[in-house]
Amino acid sequence: MTLISMNTADYDTKLEILNTIKKWETIIIHRHERPDPDALGSQCGLAELIKGTYPDKKVYTAGFDNDNLAFLQKMDPPKKEDYADALVIVTDTANVKRIDGKAYDLSENWIKIDHHPLDDSYGDIEWVNTKASSCSEMIADFWLTFRDELVMTTEAARLLYAGIVGDTNRFLYSGTSSYTMQISAELMNFPFSHTALNNKMNVIKPPVAKLMGYVLENFSVNDQGVGHIILTQETLENMDIGDKDTNGIVSLPGSIEGVKAWGIFVQQVEGHYRCRLRSKGPVINEIAKQHDGGGHPLASGANAKDKSEIEQILGQMTEAAEQWTPEAL
Repeated sequence: MTLISMNTADYDTKLEILNTIKKWETIIIHRHERPDPDALGSQCGLAELIKGTYPDKKVYTAGFDNDNLAFLQKMDPPKKEDYADALVIVTDTANVKRIDGKAYDLSENWIKIDHHPLDDSYGDIEWVNTKASSCSEMIADFWLTFRDELVMTTEAARLLYAGIVGDTNRFLYSGTSSYTMQISAELMNFPFSHTALNNKMNVIKPPVAKLMGYVLENFSVNDQGVGHIILTQETLENMDIGDKDTNGIVSLPGSIEGVKAWGIFVQQVEGHYRCRLRSKGPVINEIAKQHDGGGHPLASGANAKDKSEIEQILGQMTEAAEQWTPEAL
């Protein structure tokens, strides 16, 4: 049986996006800074989908490369002058300030495709679906909506599958729906090795493995089930790792019994702290918004100027944990 899109509510918006893509000969696709698999998967997956369907169009991908995810795809950046007569599409980016590659504003025509809560409205066309597990799922859904017209390539399928796997933590997070699984199955029909891809995404470097041990040994959990660890610049330097390497340990505390929500606080070179906040139930994105951040209800990012602000964040997370009632199995 052939799967068709179940997301009929956004059909008019998707049709408008398709018709807009048809009109432009040059398309530049952006995503958020410090890209994760979903950012790269949705950005590059959409690029490959467009190139497979319209081989005569010029399609660029903007932003800095992530060396740890180079096995997915590297950027094909545009020149500044390419923006003069181009359509810009931004994927997986809730806020304008997080767009990687600031030349996007040189274009007068742009589209937003995102699955984060709508906190920052931008773009001439805006497609936001907070029920989607990932932005990559949305791009795959876009294909399914117009599968008689759009050409899915093996490379596009590989990238979109990687994005879904990344943002669902291998289908473990609550955002994973039956439709997510159906879409993933459709993508797996293409001739790429999902096993090899998953194995590559599971690989960790020796310094990160060492950091995992450090986190498990030094992670603190209070009586309300809120845990945290602060990684100072001195700790990172002693382990010979950088901020980007800490992404591999963010989900680790979630496997500890009794932990309801947690924060990984990574000191930056400038002195402030990047805050990676996660939860098994208590809503944390409203807390993140109060600290120069935002994101999903159970997965958000924020910034703290000092340890005093970290304590404030932890206090707010503790209050949320106290008010939360777990779902029954």
